Amino acid sequence: MAFQDLLDQVGGLGRFQILQMLFLCISSLITYPHILLENFTAAVPGHHCWVHILDNNTDSANDTRTLSPDALLRISIPLDSNLRPEKCRRFSRPQWQLLNLNRTFPNITDLDTESCMDGWVYDQSIFTSTIVTKWDLVCESQSLKSMAKFLFMAGMLVGSIVYGHLSDRFGRRLIFRCCLLQLAIADTSAAFAPTYLIYCSLRFLAGFSTMSILTNCTVLIVEWTVPRFQVMGMTLSICAACLGKIILGGLAFAIRDWRTLQLVFSVPLFVFFLSSRWLAESARWLIITNRPEEGLKELKKAAHRNGRKNAGDSLTMEVLRSAMQEELEAAQIKPSVFDLFRTPNLRKRICLLSFVRFANFMSFFGLILHLQYMGNNVFLFQVLFGAVNLPANYVAFLALNHLGRQVSQTLFLFLLGISILAITFVPQEMQTLRMAVSTLGIAVSSMTLMCSFVHGNELIPTVFRVTASGFLGIASNIGAALAPLLMILTVYSSHLPWIIYGVCCILGGLVVPLLPETRNKPLPDSIQDVEKERKDSRKAKPDGTFMKVTQF
Repeated sequence: MAFQDLLDQVGGLGRFQILQMLFLCISSLITYPHILLENFTAAVPGHHCWVHILDNNTDSANDTRTLSPDALLRISIPLDSNLRPEKCRRFSRPQWQLLNLNRTFPNITDLDTESCMDGWVYDQSIFTSTIVTKWDLVCESQSLKSMAKFLFMAGMLVGSIVYGHLSDRFGRRLIFRCCLLQLAIADTSAAFAPTYLIYCSLRFLAGFSTMSILTNCTVLIVEWTVPRFQVMGMTLSICAACLGKIILGGLAFAIRDWRTLQLVFSVPLFVFFLSSRWLAESARWLIITNRPEEGLKELKKAAHRNGRKNAGDSLTMEVLRSAMQEELEAAQIKPSVFDLFRTPNLRKRICLLSFVRFANFMSFFGLILHLQYMGNNVFLFQVLFGAVNLPANYVAFLALNHLGRQVSQTLFLFLLGISILAITFVPQEMQTLRMAVSTLGIAVSSMTLMCSFVHGNELIPTVFRVTASGFLGIASNIGAALAPLLMILTVYSSHLPWIIYGVCCILGGLVVPLLPETRNKPLPDSIQDVEKERKDSRKAKPDGTFMKVTQF
C-alpha cells in the first residue's frame, strides 16, 4: 500500500481535485503572461528627434504652415543608410536647400548634425504609451530596455532557488500564496513606478515570485492526483499557460497603454490571493515532513468533498503510517548536489544535459521575449506563438515514441538553430516569410523543450531525480536570463544576438548524440545502474520499468 492507494480511497480525481486543478490552472493562465508583458509594455515605437519648427505647435518664427510635415521632417532630420529618417540624430539647423531637391539625395554627410538634445517624438499609432516612451529608452539608452527583461529573468533564476527550498521546508500552499501576493504587489506597483530604477527593482521582485507560482501549481496538481491522472493535470497546466499567451496578445491589441495593460494582469492576482485560502496543502508533503495529523486532516477533507464520507471515517493514523512506510523511509535519504558529480558517467550526463537545457531555454526565451525584432504585428505574433504550442507538443510526442529521444532532440535542435538563423537574414520587408519562419521556430523550440524534459528524466537515477531537476533548472534559468541580456549586442550588429541563439542550438544538437538513447529502456534507480551501463551493450529487461510518453 502507498500514498496513491490512499488517494484512491478518498477519490483519485473527484470534485476536490477538479476544483483544486481548475484554480491552479487559472493561476498559471494569469501568471505566465507576466513573463511576456514587456513584449508590449516595453515596445519601441517609431521615433525621431524633437525639432523646434516641426514639433512645436506655437512656433511662428518661420512661415512653416505652408510646408507639409514631410517637408519639415526632410529639412530637420537626416536620412539613414536605408533612406529613412534618422532616429538618433538631427540637423543642427534647418537645411532649407533640401526642399529644392526632388527625389534626389545628395551627399549630406558634410552637413552638421547633433544628437537629440531636446528629446524625442514618438509615433502613437500603435502604442500610445510604453516604458520606452516614458523614460526615453532609445538611442544611447536602448540597452536599458534589455536590462529590465534581464532583471525579471534573473529574478526567476534566484526565486526558483530560494522559494524552491522554502517550498520544501514550509509547504507548497504557504509559499504559493506568498508569491501570489508578492507578484500582485510588485507588478501593480511597477505600473506607478516614478523612476526606471524603481521599475526594474519591482520587476525583479515580480520575477522572483513568478517561477515559484508556476512550479507550485504543477507540484500541487501532481501531489494531489493519482499517477494515471498526473500527466493529464500537467498537460492542462501547460495548456493554461498557452491560453495565457493568446489572451495576452488579444488584450494587448485592445489596450495600448502600458500602465493599463500592466494593471489588467496584476490586480486580479489580489483576488486569487484571497481566494487561495481554501486551497489545500499537499497531504503527501505534510506526512513526509513528519506532520501526519495535518496530512490525515487534509485527506479526510478531500474524501468529504469527493462524497466519500465512509472512506474518510476509515482513515486512521495506523492506516496512514502503514501506507506511507516506503515514502517515509525514502524521505530519510537526502542526496546532495555534489553527489551528482562524484562518478564519471553521471557527471558526464549532468554536464551535457545542463548545456542542452541552457541552449534550449536561451533560444526559447530569445524568441518569445523579442517579438518586435521579428515583425511589425507583435499582437498577431503573440497569439500565433501561444496557439502553435499545442500542436507542437503533440508532434513532439509522436517523434519521441517513433524516432527516439536522441534523434528527435537532435533533429529539433538543428531545425531550431536553422530557423533562428533564417529569421536573422530574411529582410524586414518580407513580413509573411518572417512570420512563417518565426512561428516554425517557436513551434520547434517547444518541441525541443519537451524532448529535453523527457530525456533528462530518463537519464537521471531515481534517488537523484529531484535534485538533478533542480540543478538543471538553474542551468535553464541562466540561459533564460542571458537571452534578453544578449540583445544589448544589437548596438554593434542587429544580427549578432540571433546568430548566438542559432549557433548555441546547433551546438546543443551536436551534444545530444553523446547522451545514451533511453526509449523503452529501464529507468535507472541508483548510481550503480548509471555507471555499469555500456554503450550499445545494455538491453532492457522484459520486466523492467520504463517511461512511456503519452499523448497527454
